[in-house]
Amino acid sequence: MLFHVTRSELVDVFGEDRLATLPATAFPPSAADTEGARLLRTVGVPTGTLHLREPDEDSGRLPLVQDVVDAEDFEDASGDAGEWPVIGWLLNAHLALDPGSGKVFAFDADEETVRELHTDVSSLVRVTLRFQRLLDEFAFGGDAAGEEADFERLDGEVDRIREETSGIDPLPFQDDETVWSVVGDEIAMGQRFEGDSPGARSLYG
Repeated sequence: MLFHVTRSELVDVFGEDRLATLPATAFPPSAADTEGARLLRTVGVPTGTLHLREPDEDSGRLPLVQDVVDAEDFEDASGDAGEWPVIGWLLNAHLALDPGSGKVFAFDADEETVRELHTDVSSLVRVTLRFQRLLDEFAFGGDAAGEEADFERLDGEVDRIREETSGIDPLPFQDDETVWSVVGDEIAMGQRFEGDSPGARSLYG
């Protein structure tokens, strides 16, 4: 694992009710015993920005890439990519786990592009944790005069997540076009603050 992530760490931040996991039975045999599947089963991810896929009601299995997109449309996709389980959804991309390498790939059906998004699932959990915690805890001053300084501070927090992640796993923010880069830009602009978070209250009243 690139990052040390534990269930207790996520529970301390978000509580049990805010964590989503996937059962071991949801994965195909080729992926069931991988480190990535274990993390998604035992640690999970905070809900909000990232959505884990629901296993099929009848089979109890996650969909495969070939079930949600035409893998042949993706020129850069591995020959066995159609057999990878789709573990989640981020922005407009299906996230799939490659059981062989442990990497997480983003399949954009609209653009017909596939990109490496994380070197392993621990990186996915870590980036999701960092961004979701920022959305849950960041507070604007609520003063129009200090709004510019607030957004500079928010932008700095997003940049810190980018830099600290990229020092260990360069894939999530390898350029401005990755889905995580887009999410970071949206957060820095004051978007994605929802519900009863301090940021939402100060932005929207």
